[in-house]
Amino acid sequence: MSKPNKKRYVLATVRSQYAEAVGGEEVEFEGPGGKTFTMPHPMFAPSSWSKRVDDAETDEEIAEAMLGTEQYESFVEAGGNPADVNFIRMAAMEDMKGALKKGRPTRS
Repeated sequence: MSKPNKKRYVLATVRSQYAEAVGGEEVEFEGPGGKTFTMPHPMFAPSSWSKRVDDAETDEEIAEAMLGTEQYESFVEAGGNPADVNFIRMAAMEDMKGALKKGRPTRS
């Protein structure tokens, strides 16, 4: 039972509001040749994804951890530079900080 004058959060609602504020639970970007690639948004990434990215040491390993093997191979075949994939993650995180500074999405 809720306490009087206490706000009650609904997890599904809060999650969807944050997803909307940062542009979704996935990051989509255009790579070489106009090909589209996706990866989890860092805010919504499963812990297994985050661990693989954190454990990776080289640019190639980091890019493959972020994109997954199939997309990584396609990215490289299209002429993509593995080091550039990290720019996408950094841009998503910067956008997230900006979106969340504008106001908590759980407030109406």
